[in-house]
Amino acid sequence: MNVDIGGVARGMLLPRDSNPGRVRKSLGGVGRNIAHNLALLGLPVRLITALGDDAHAGEIAASCASLGIDLSRTLWIPGTATSTYLFIADSNGEMALAVSDMEIYEHLTPAALAARPDVLRDVRALVLDANLPPETIRWLSENVSVPIFADPVSAAKAGRLAPVLGKLRAVKPNRLEAEVLSGVKIRDEQSLRAAADRLLETGLAQVCISLGSGGVLAADGTRRLRLKSRPMRMVNTTGCGDAFTAGLVWASLRGMDLAGCARAGTAAASLAMESAQTVNPQLDSAALVRRMGELFDETNGPRGE
Repeated sequence: MNVDIGGVARGMLLPRDSNPGRVRKSLGGVGRNIAHNLALLGLPVRLITALGDDAHAGEIAASCASLGIDLSRTLWIPGTATSTYLFIADSNGEMALAVSDMEIYEHLTPAALAARPDVLRDVRALVLDANLPPETIRWLSENVSVPIFADPVSAAKAGRLAPVLGKLRAVKPNRLEAEVLSGVKIRDEQSLRAAADRLLETGLAQVCISLGSGGVLAADGTRRLRLKSRPMRMVNTTGCGDAFTAGLVWASLRGMDLAGCARAGTAAASLAMESAQTVNPQLDSAALVRRMGELFDETNGPRGE
Protein backbone atom coordinates (compact mmCIF):
# COMPACT_ATOMS: atom_id res chain seq x y z
CA MET A 1 0.00 0.00 0.00
CA ASN A 2 1.56 3.26 -1.12
CA VAL A 3 0.84 6.89 -1.63
CA ASP A 4 1.50 7.33 -5.36
CA ILE A 5 2.79 10.62 -6.68
CA GLY A 6 2.80 10.58 -10.47
CA GLY A 7 3.85 12.97 -13.19
CA VAL A 8 2.74 12.64 -16.81
CA ALA A 9 4.62 14.66 -19.43
CA ARG A 10 2.63 16.65 -21.99
CA GLY A 11 5.17 16.15 -24.76
CA MET A 12 8.28 14.09 -25.41
CA LEU A 13 9.87 13.10 -22.10
CA LEU A 14 13.34 14.65 -21.85
CA PRO A 15 15.81 13.10 -19.37
CA ARG A 16 17.72 15.37 -16.97
CA ASP A 17 15.32 18.23 -17.67
CA SER A 18 12.13 19.77 -16.33
CA ASN A 19 9.19 18.40 -18.30
CA PRO A 20 5.88 20.27 -18.51
CA GLY A 21 2.99 18.04 -17.56
CA ARG A 22 0.60 17.28 -14.75
CA VAL A 23 1.32 15.87 -11.28
CA ARG A 24 -1.26 14.03 -9.22
CA LYS A 25 -1.30 12.21 -5.87
CA SER A 26 -3.30 9.04 -5.44
CA LEU A 27 -3.40 5.96 -3.28
CA GLY A 28 -1.70 2.92 -4.77
CA GLY A 29 0.59 -0.01 -4.15
CA VAL A 30 0.16 -3.36 -5.85
CA GLY A 31 -1.59 -5.00 -2.89
CA ARG A 32 -3.85 -1.99 -2.28
CA ASN A 33 -4.72 -1.69 -5.97
CA ILE A 34 -5.66 -5.36 -6.15
CA ALA A 35 -7.75 -5.00 -3.00
CA HIS A 36 -9.43 -1.88 -4.44
CA ASN A 37 -10.30 -3.69 -7.67
CA LEU A 38 -11.61 -6.72 -5.78
CA ALA A 39 -13.80 -4.50 -3.61
CA LEU A 40 -15.23 -2.81 -6.72
CA LEU A 41 -15.96 -6.29 -8.08
CA GLY A 42 -18.11 -6.93 -5.03
CA LEU A 43 -15.86 -9.20 -2.98
CA PRO A 44 -15.34 -8.76 0.77
CA VAL A 45 -11.70 -7.76 1.22
CA ARG A 46 -9.42 -7.74 4.24
CA LEU A 47 -6.12 -5.95 3.69
CA ILE A 48 -3.12 -6.63 5.91
CA THR A 49 -0.38 -4.02 5.47
CA ALA A 50 1.83 -1.64 7.47
CA LEU A 51 1.09 2.06 7.91
CA GLY A 52 3.12 4.86 9.46
CA ASP A 53 1.93 7.59 11.80
CA ASP A 54 1.75 10.33 9.18
CA ALA A 55 -1.05 12.10 7.33
CA HIS A 56 -0.78 9.70 4.41
CA ALA A 57 -1.81 6.81 6.66
CA GLY A 58 -4.97 8.66 7.62
CA GLU A 59 -5.83 9.24 3.96
CA ILE A 60 -5.36 5.54 3.23
CA ALA A 61 -7.50 4.47 6.18
CA ALA A 62 -10.31 6.82 5.16
CA SER A 63 -10.20 5.58 1.57
CA CYS A 64 -10.32 1.92 2.59
CA ALA A 65 -13.25 2.62 4.91
CA SER A 66 -15.17 4.24 2.05
CA LEU A 67 -14.50 1.18 -0.14
CA GLY A 68 -15.47 -1.30 2.54
CA ILE A 69 -11.93 -2.71 2.78
CA ASP A 70 -11.23 -4.13 6.25
CA LEU A 71 -7.98 -2.72 7.73
CA SER A 72 -8.57 -4.03 11.25
CA ARG A 73 -5.59 -6.41 11.10
CA THR A 74 -3.16 -3.85 9.67
CA LEU A 75 0.02 -2.90 11.55
CA TRP A 76 0.41 0.75 12.55
CA ILE A 77 4.12 1.46 13.12
CA PRO A 78 4.98 4.52 15.26
CA GLY A 79 7.78 6.78 14.09
CA THR A 80 7.71 5.55 10.48
CA ALA A 81 6.66 6.99 7.13
CA THR A 82 3.90 5.40 5.10
CA SER A 83 5.20 3.80 1.92
CA THR A 84 5.47 6.24 -1.00
CA TYR A 85 5.84 5.54 -4.73
CA LEU A 86 6.98 8.23 -7.17
CA PHE A 87 6.65 7.67 -10.91
CA ILE A 88 7.05 9.59 -14.17
CA ALA A 89 5.17 8.65 -17.33
CA ASP A 90 5.49 9.79 -20.93
CA SER A 91 2.73 11.54 -22.86
CA ASN A 92 1.25 8.14 -23.83
CA GLY A 93 0.87 7.15 -20.18
CA GLU A 94 3.71 4.60 -20.28
CA MET A 95 5.81 4.61 -17.11
CA ALA A 96 9.38 5.79 -17.76
CA LEU A 97 10.89 5.88 -14.26
CA ALA A 98 9.89 5.25 -10.67
CA VAL A 99 11.32 5.42 -7.14
CA SER A 100 9.78 3.56 -4.21
CA ASP A 101 10.28 4.19 -0.47
CA MET A 102 8.93 1.01 1.08
CA GLU A 103 11.12 0.26 4.10
CA ILE A 104 8.08 0.11 6.36
CA TYR A 105 7.22 -3.32 4.96
CA GLU A 106 10.20 -4.84 6.75
CA HIS A 107 7.86 -4.73 9.77
CA LEU A 108 5.54 -7.29 8.11
CA THR A 109 7.47 -10.22 9.56
CA PRO A 110 6.34 -13.81 10.23
CA ALA A 111 6.42 -12.98 13.94
CA ALA A 112 4.13 -9.98 13.43
CA LEU A 113 1.60 -12.10 11.53
CA ALA A 114 1.87 -15.07 13.89
CA ALA A 115 1.07 -12.71 16.78
CA ARG A 116 -2.30 -12.08 15.12
CA PRO A 117 -3.81 -15.57 14.79
CA ASP A 118 -7.11 -14.19 13.47
CA VAL A 119 -5.47 -12.40 10.53
CA LEU A 120 -6.29 -15.14 8.04
CA ARG A 121 -9.39 -16.57 9.69
CA ASP A 122 -12.50 -17.12 7.54
CA VAL A 123 -10.93 -16.26 4.19
CA ARG A 124 -11.47 -17.99 0.84
CA ALA A 125 -8.21 -16.93 -0.76
CA LEU A 126 -4.99 -15.08 -0.01
CA VAL A 127 -3.50 -12.59 -2.46
CA LEU A 128 0.05 -11.45 -1.79
CA ASP A 129 2.56 -9.31 -3.61
CA ALA A 130 6.35 -9.59 -3.67
CA ASN A 131 6.85 -6.37 -1.71
CA LEU A 132 6.63 -8.61 1.34
CA PRO A 133 9.93 -9.75 2.89
CA PRO A 134 11.00 -13.17 1.50
CA GLU A 135 10.73 -14.85 4.90
CA THR A 136 7.15 -13.61 5.25
CA ILE A 137 6.22 -14.99 1.84
CA ARG A 138 7.68 -18.35 2.85
CA TRP A 139 5.85 -18.30 6.18
CA LEU A 140 2.53 -17.57 4.49
CA SER A 141 3.05 -20.36 1.95
CA GLU A 142 3.64 -22.82 4.79
CA ASN A 143 0.85 -21.67 7.11
CA VAL A 144 -2.08 -20.89 4.81
CA SER A 145 -4.38 -23.63 3.54
CA VAL A 146 -6.56 -21.54 1.18
CA PRO A 147 -5.52 -20.88 -2.45
CA ILE A 148 -2.71 -18.33 -2.72
CA PHE A 149 -2.46 -15.90 -5.64
CA ALA A 150 0.71 -13.87 -6.12
CA ASP A 151 1.79 -10.81 -8.08
CA PRO A 152 5.57 -10.53 -8.63
CA VAL A 153 5.44 -6.67 -8.61
CA SER A 154 8.67 -6.21 -10.58
CA ALA A 155 11.60 -8.11 -12.08
CA ALA A 156 13.71 -6.97 -9.12
CA LYS A 157 11.34 -8.54 -6.59
CA ALA A 158 9.95 -11.48 -8.57
CA GLY A 159 12.66 -13.81 -7.27
CA ARG A 160 11.09 -13.67 -3.82
CA LEU A 161 8.32 -15.91 -5.14
CA ALA A 162 10.65 -18.54 -6.65
CA PRO A 163 11.00 -20.71 -3.49
CA VAL A 164 7.22 -20.97 -3.02
CA LEU A 165 5.93 -21.31 -6.59
CA GLY A 166 4.88 -24.91 -6.01
CA LYS A 167 2.53 -23.83 -3.23
CA LEU A 168 0.72 -21.13 -5.20
CA ARG A 169 -2.63 -21.36 -6.94
CA ALA A 170 -1.67 -18.78 -9.58
CA VAL A 171 0.94 -16.18 -10.41
CA LYS A 172 0.70 -13.32 -12.91
CA PRO A 173 4.15 -12.22 -14.15
CA ASN A 174 4.92 -9.98 -17.09
CA ARG A 175 7.60 -11.03 -19.58
CA LEU A 176 10.58 -9.83 -17.52
CA GLU A 177 9.21 -11.27 -14.29
CA ALA A 178 8.53 -14.61 -16.00
CA GLU A 179 12.15 -14.69 -17.19
CA VAL A 180 13.37 -14.17 -13.62
CA LEU A 181 11.09 -16.84 -12.18
CA SER A 182 11.64 -19.44 -14.91
CA GLY A 183 15.26 -18.80 -15.85
CA VAL A 184 14.16 -18.86 -19.52
CA LYS A 185 14.94 -15.92 -21.80
CA ILE A 186 11.72 -15.15 -23.68
CA ARG A 187 12.53 -14.30 -27.30
CA ASP A 188 9.70 -15.91 -29.24
CA GLU A 189 6.58 -18.04 -28.91
CA GLN A 190 8.55 -21.22 -28.28
CA SER A 191 10.60 -19.74 -25.44
CA LEU A 192 7.45 -18.15 -24.01
CA ARG A 193 5.84 -21.56 -23.74
CA ALA A 194 9.04 -23.03 -22.36
CA ALA A 195 9.02 -20.41 -19.59
CA ALA A 196 5.43 -21.27 -18.70
CA ASP A 197 6.25 -24.98 -18.67
CA ARG A 198 9.25 -24.39 -16.40
CA LEU A 199 7.06 -22.52 -13.93
CA LEU A 200 4.43 -25.26 -13.93
CA GLU A 201 7.10 -27.88 -13.28
CA THR A 202 7.53 -26.38 -9.81
CA GLY A 203 4.01 -27.48 -8.90
CA LEU A 204 2.46 -24.07 -9.59
CA ALA A 205 -1.19 -24.65 -10.52
CA GLN A 206 -1.70 -21.79 -12.99
CA VAL A 207 0.32 -19.04 -14.66
CA CYS A 208 -0.74 -16.06 -16.76
CA ILE A 209 2.19 -14.32 -18.46
CA SER A 210 1.08 -10.85 -19.55
CA LEU A 211 2.69 -9.47 -22.70
CA GLY A 212 1.21 -5.97 -22.86
CA SER A 213 -0.26 -5.34 -26.29
CA GLY A 214 0.86 -8.86 -27.23
CA GLY A 215 -1.83 -10.43 -25.05
CA VAL A 216 -1.48 -13.22 -22.50
CA LEU A 217 -0.21 -16.78 -22.32
CA ALA A 218 -2.22 -18.72 -19.75
CA ALA A 219 -1.28 -22.24 -18.75
CA ASP A 220 -2.02 -24.91 -16.19
CA GLY A 221 -1.28 -28.61 -15.91
CA THR A 222 -3.42 -29.53 -18.90
CA ARG A 223 -3.73 -26.53 -21.22
CA ARG A 224 -1.81 -23.62 -22.72
CA LEU A 225 -3.91 -20.76 -24.08
CA ARG A 226 -2.86 -17.72 -26.10
CA LEU A 227 -5.17 -14.71 -25.77
CA LYS A 228 -5.00 -11.46 -27.66
CA SER A 229 -7.89 -9.10 -27.11
CA ARG A 230 -9.33 -6.47 -29.39
CA PRO A 231 -7.51 -3.11 -29.17
CA MET A 232 -9.19 -0.62 -26.84
CA ARG A 233 -8.63 3.03 -25.93
CA MET A 234 -5.49 3.57 -23.83
CA VAL A 235 -5.30 6.40 -21.32
CA ASN A 236 -2.95 5.03 -18.65
CA THR A 237 -1.22 1.66 -18.28
CA THR A 238 -0.26 2.09 -14.61
CA GLY A 239 -2.40 -0.34 -12.64
CA CYS A 240 -3.31 -2.65 -15.53
CA GLY A 241 -1.34 -5.54 -14.07
CA ASP A 242 -2.98 -5.09 -10.67
CA ALA A 243 -6.41 -5.12 -12.30
CA PHE A 244 -5.48 -8.29 -14.21
CA THR A 245 -4.61 -10.05 -10.94
CA ALA A 246 -7.90 -8.94 -9.40
CA GLY A 247 -9.85 -10.20 -12.40
CA LEU A 248 -8.02 -13.51 -12.22
CA VAL A 249 -8.84 -13.92 -8.52
CA TRP A 250 -12.48 -12.89 -9.06
CA ALA A 251 -12.91 -15.43 -11.84
CA SER A 252 -11.20 -18.21 -9.92
CA LEU A 253 -13.45 -17.68 -6.90
CA ARG A 254 -16.44 -17.93 -9.27
CA GLY A 255 -15.19 -21.34 -10.41
CA MET A 256 -14.12 -20.30 -13.91
CA ASP A 257 -11.66 -22.43 -15.85
CA LEU A 258 -8.27 -21.34 -17.21
CA ALA A 259 -9.80 -19.56 -20.21
CA GLY A 260 -12.35 -17.75 -18.05
CA CYS A 261 -9.70 -16.60 -15.60
CA ALA A 262 -7.45 -15.33 -18.40
CA ARG A 263 -10.35 -13.53 -20.09
CA ALA A 264 -11.45 -11.91 -16.83
CA GLY A 265 -7.92 -10.74 -16.09
CA THR A 266 -7.53 -9.33 -19.58
CA ALA A 267 -10.90 -7.58 -19.40
CA ALA A 268 -10.08 -6.03 -16.01
CA ALA A 269 -6.76 -4.76 -17.37
CA SER A 270 -8.56 -3.34 -20.41
CA LEU A 271 -10.95 -1.39 -18.21
CA ALA A 272 -8.08 -0.12 -16.06
CA MET A 273 -6.29 1.13 -19.16
CA GLU A 274 -9.20 3.43 -20.03
CA SER A 275 -9.02 5.41 -16.81
CA ALA A 276 -6.63 8.21 -15.89
CA GLN A 277 -6.71 6.79 -12.36
CA THR A 278 -4.68 3.75 -11.33
CA VAL A 279 -7.93 1.94 -10.45
CA ASN A 280 -10.89 2.59 -12.72
CA PRO A 281 -13.79 3.70 -10.47
CA GLN A 282 -16.25 2.45 -13.11
CA LEU A 283 -15.19 -1.15 -12.57
CA ASP A 284 -17.76 -3.58 -11.23
CA SER A 285 -18.68 -7.18 -11.96
CA ALA A 286 -21.28 -6.22 -14.57
CA ALA A 287 -18.77 -4.01 -16.42
CA LEU A 288 -16.21 -6.80 -16.27
CA VAL A 289 -18.58 -9.36 -17.74
CA ARG A 290 -19.58 -6.93 -20.51
CA ARG A 291 -15.96 -6.24 -21.36
CA MET A 292 -15.19 -9.97 -21.50
CA GLY A 293 -17.91 -10.26 -24.13
CA GLU A 294 -16.65 -7.22 -26.05
CA LEU A 295 -13.04 -8.40 -26.16
CA PHE A 296 -13.53 -12.03 -27.09
CA ASP A 297 -15.71 -13.99 -29.46
CA GLU A 298 -15.36 -17.35 -31.18
CA THR A 299 -12.86 -15.98 -33.70
CA ASN A 300 -10.97 -13.87 -31.18
CA GLY A 301 -10.95 -16.15 -28.18
CA PRO A 302 -8.17 -18.21 -26.64
CA ARG A 303 -6.23 -20.61 -28.81
CA GLY A 304 -4.98 -23.62 -26.91
CA GLU A 305 -3.58 -27.06 -27.08
